[in-house]
Amino acid sequence: MYRAVTHDIEVCVEPFFLPDHSDPEEGRYVWAYQITIANHSAETVRLLSRYWHITDGLGRVQEVAGEGVVGEQPELQPGDVYQYTSGCPLTTSSGIMVGRYTMQTHRGNLFEVDIPAFSLDMPGEQVSLN
Repeated sequence: MYRAVTHDIEVCVEPFFLPDHSDPEEGRYVWAYQITIANHSAETVRLLSRYWHITDGLGRVQEVAGEGVVGEQPELQPGDVYQYTSGCPLTTSSGIMVGRYTMQTHRGNLFEVDIPAFSLDMPGEQVSLN
């Protein structure tokens, strides 16, 4: 489990390899990751957008940005927890992801929340720093 806290918003990530969706002989490796966002602040916040910086095992970078997560822009009141699962395909057997969410308070203030860097490693492979 990977964890970061920014402005009293906690983001936890648990990645897992999906062998049934992967085909190493074809250079296709797929991971899912479950993210839990907990609002420990005293304010209601809405997740507006996400940004991902994805680096594969060869150092190639892909950047992904868009509105919300999995088609939603969840609102979290103080104490609320929101959880979702998404995925990432790569052409290498390892990689690393890091990102951020743009959030907005109910008063309209925008702020960014860190998504911790997390490793995508195929089980049974030698782990290397990407």
